[in-house]
Amino acid sequence: MKKTCTVRLATGVFLAALVMTGSGSAQSVTPSATDKVTINGWALSMSNVATGANQSIRINIDGWSSPSQREQLINAFLEKKQDGLLRELQKQPELGRFNFPGYMGPDPNNIMRLGTDLRYAMNFPDEDGGRRIVVITPRVIGFREQVNQPRTADYPFTLFEMHFDKAGKGQGKMAYATRISFDKKKNQIELENYSSEPVRLNNLVLEVRK
Repeated sequence: MKKTCTVRLATGVFLAALVMTGSGSAQSVTPSATDKVTINGWALSMSNVATGANQSIRINIDGWSSPSQREQLINAFLEKKQDGLLRELQKQPELGRFNFPGYMGPDPNNIMRLGTDLRYAMNFPDEDGGRRIVVITPRVIGFREQVNQPRTADYPFTLFEMHFDKAGKGQGKMAYATRISFDKKKNQIELENYSSEPVRLNNLVLEVRK
């Protein structure tokens, strides 16, 4: 049986993006950007599947989530846990799209080539005039996966955390198939990635579009 492991990075991503309300700039809940951006770079698999596979990635962000949308997502998760959060995310407007240009592997639903809608995106001021971008979106589940219901169906979210300097150069991580739960004993949110390691995002370049 395939083992899963907790994604430490993703836990921080989710808490900072949805739950934390600290006064520090990195935890501000107000979107700090109104621009449209395109991010290009390379995704390097570090998981126990296709370790070392390198693929170009493109992320287009055309808008940013509002504080009221953030509150909706928080309430949905607190009231109805992962299923409630998933349904609420699916109701959110499309804010952009990410895909893997030139993807050459099996792609029966064209998810990799054509891409996936983004439903939650926030921009936070980062050190030295840079920015930190967090994206959470429902993972596209194809017809075969819906019918057969393998274990991957229990991991319906994709999460990104990216850091950029003021010149727009950066790096980050991506947890492609993740599930979110609440541990009552520990009183904390936990995120679990289906693969053993998140995908590393290297040589990212952020371009502001007019």
